[in-house]
Amino acid sequence: MNQTQQVNQKPSFTPYQKLVVAILALLQFTIILDFMVLSPLGVILIKELSITPKEFGWVVSAYAFSAGISGVLAAGFADKYDRKKLLLIFYIGFLIGTALCAMATSFQTLLIARIVTGLFAGVVGSASMAIVTDLFPIQMRGRVMGFITMAFGGSQVLGIPIGLQLANSWGWHYAFWLIVLFGIILGAIILFYMKPVAEHLKLKTEKNPLDHLLHTVTFKPYIIGFLGTMLLATGGFMLMPFASTFTINNLGIHQDELPKLYFITGICSLITMPLIGRVADKLDKYMVFLAGTALSMLMVVVYTQLGHTTFAMLTLINIIMFTGIMSRMVPAGALTSAIPQPQDRGAFMSVNSSVQQVSGGIAAAVAGSIIVENPDKTLSHFDTVGYVTVGAMVVAAGIMYFVNRQVQKKMGASKQAKPVGEALAT
Repeated sequence: MNQTQQVNQKPSFTPYQKLVVAILALLQFTIILDFMVLSPLGVILIKELSITPKEFGWVVSAYAFSAGISGVLAAGFADKYDRKKLLLIFYIGFLIGTALCAMATSFQTLLIARIVTGLFAGVVGSASMAIVTDLFPIQMRGRVMGFITMAFGGSQVLGIPIGLQLANSWGWHYAFWLIVLFGIILGAIILFYMKPVAEHLKLKTEKNPLDHLLHTVTFKPYIIGFLGTMLLATGGFMLMPFASTFTINNLGIHQDELPKLYFITGICSLITMPLIGRVADKLDKYMVFLAGTALSMLMVVVYTQLGHTTFAMLTLINIIMFTGIMSRMVPAGALTSAIPQPQDRGAFMSVNSSVQQVSGGIAAAVAGSIIVENPDKTLSHFDTVGYVTVGAMVVAAGIMYFVNRQVQKKMGASKQAKPVGEALAT
């Protein structure tokens, strides 16, 4: 039976599953907002902290590298504890790091704060994805990923415009304080309303943490998934950190219009992402990914070669480009989540998150080295970054083909023998 036939019988969400999806979506909202708000604040930070585009690229990269390191270090232990407890501990650390960002007064202190934030954020993301794979079968994950990825649009609709308004009115530090306040409330909800996620402990193996990590990073089927994630991360991290500076200084959009731009784009993302998730579950996930890749490639080339443009035209281009990007992220996330065995999910997601963060950090640093700030504050060679991004998308499409084949093979085999434990999704 092929993937399309399997997903025709779509299971329904229980009330508790809906609660978990909402919690994880809000959790990702704060994590993504913490990263994304740095991009529109970039033009302010470069000016107020007197830093160069290359230094700003290292601020972004520092977060990614530290998140990658922590993910690898946590991988050996990720499947040995209740995922809820792991999630809470590292989320508290993430909020502490974000508070340090709010108190930063120089390039050096901001760099240190981003390193601390990344150390904890990387594990939060991987623990969240492990919970998704434990509680939801593959036939539901397109919809689950669609809703969780709505955090991306939500951060644009609510977080970034509010953060920018706070930055413009009172100072950029308040954008980070907003995340800390919201995160404290969400942490309390997780503590009191989320049930323990510990069914995977019944599958406990004799591997010690180091052996568990080595198994995860050397198992050939997992390596293919890591390669796909590596290439997927490259594109977004190359363009996003410099988007606000490019928009203001190259495209001629006023800084006060940025909140409106992100708000409109975010609203459209909120509408399209659940639809993309439904389509990915109903049709072939890889074909949806390919369609999103083709659209993304076209719009990246158009966007990175723009000159002075109108607000309306830029908004339309942003909407189409982000629709393409989301059409890649949602099905790719659903496919990758199906790769690991139940007893390896925490370790796989930790390493996968690390690969994503480190690849993104390298991409941001490379982009910072390619881009040159001219005396009039415009950026040169942004189109070159666009071509590199398109190249990464082409290679990612090839790797995801093998990921899809692997998932199809695994789903066919799962019908021969039932998975261990009713609580662990296939």
